Amino acid sequence: MKMLVLFSTRDGQTQRIARFIADQVQPLTECDVINIKDIGTADWQAYDRLLIAASIRYGHYAPEVHRCIADHLPELQARISGFISVNLTARKADKCTPHTNVYTRKFLEQSPWTPDRCLVVAGALRYPRYRWFDKFMIRLIMKITGGETDTSKEVEYTDWSQVADFADNFAQITGKSL
Repeated sequence: MKMLVLFSTRDGQTQRIARFIADQVQPLTECDVINIKDIGTADWQAYDRLLIAASIRYGHYAPEVHRCIADHLPELQARISGFISVNLTARKADKCTPHTNVYTRKFLEQSPWTPDRCLVVAGALRYPRYRWFDKFMIRLIMKITGGETDTSKEVEYTDWSQVADFADNFAQITGKSL
C-alpha cells in the first residue's frame, strides 16, 4: 500500500500536517508528501490512496487545489481519497466538521470530486510571520470572530491527536466508499 499526500499551504502549517500524517502512517504505509504546485512530478499509478490537504486564506483555497482536482479527477475518483481542510474557523467547536465548516461544506458541494473521507482541522495563527497587510486583515477577522488579536503572538490551534486519528483511520480503509 502506498499513499500520496498533496498539500497546499500559505504559511507552512498545512505542510506540517501533511508531513505529520506521513510519519503517522509509516512504516505500515509508504507515504510521499508533495506540494500540490509540484504535482507534475507525481506518478499517480504508484499510489492506491490520495490525500489533499489545503488551507484557507480569506475564505478561499489556493487556485492550484481546484486546478489539481480538475486535471486529475479520474485519478482521485479511482482511488481511496481524502480531503483535509485547514482553517482558523475550525478552532471553534461548532465549526470543525465538514457539515458545520462553511468553507469545507461549500467546497464539497461545488467540487466534482467526492473524497471518501474528510477532516476539518484548525491551523495556526502566525502574526509575527505575516506581511503587514495580512497581519492587519487577519487581526481584523480575528477581532470580528472573537479570536486572538495580539499581533506579537503565534498560536497553534491544530489538534494533533485529531490528525493522528484521521491518519490512522484513513490508512486502514479497505475499499472505496460507494
